[in-house]
Amino acid sequence: MVARIKTALMDCGALAYGDFTLASGKKSPYYIDIKKASTQPYVLEAVADEMARLVHMEGLKFDRIAGVVLGSIPLAVALSLRTKVPYIMVRKEKKDHGTGKLIEGTLLDGEKVLMVEDVITSAGSVAEAISTVRAAGGEVAMTICVVDRQEGGGERLKDLGVGLRSLVTAEELLK
Repeated sequence: MVARIKTALMDCGALAYGDFTLASGKKSPYYIDIKKASTQPYVLEAVADEMARLVHMEGLKFDRIAGVVLGSIPLAVALSLRTKVPYIMVRKEKKDHGTGKLIEGTLLDGEKVLMVEDVITSAGSVAEAISTVRAAGGEVAMTICVVDRQEGGGERLKDLGVGLRSLVTAEELLK
């Protein structure tokens, strides 16, 4: 799993070195552009395959897959296609037009929801999405990400009662 994802990310140029500011506000000498990767069909396919394999290996059971708009939506869709489990899209803020929903798609009270995320650093975005899903009646116990930067996100999710599994860690990717 690690080798396949690392190769896919490297081959499509998703790993860049330089001076970057992350969504968490932290500075970093490298950036992992999963959006660039997920727009490449073969990379998205590899990610979906490996996420589905991880779901199977871990014996995870869930009623919905949730992706946070925008970055993890392709991942949620691809995993949904692999597992045949419906997905929902979680917005960071309400739209000022239409229905003004924070969650797009169907989520029934008490349903188990698997969160998917592209890159986890501090887990701020996914923590907000978990709160939104829980407020709507969903139960969240696990998040799967493509890359765990190993910068505190796992601990933050653990504090929320949510596990974290990644396809590859920053340490493995940067070797």
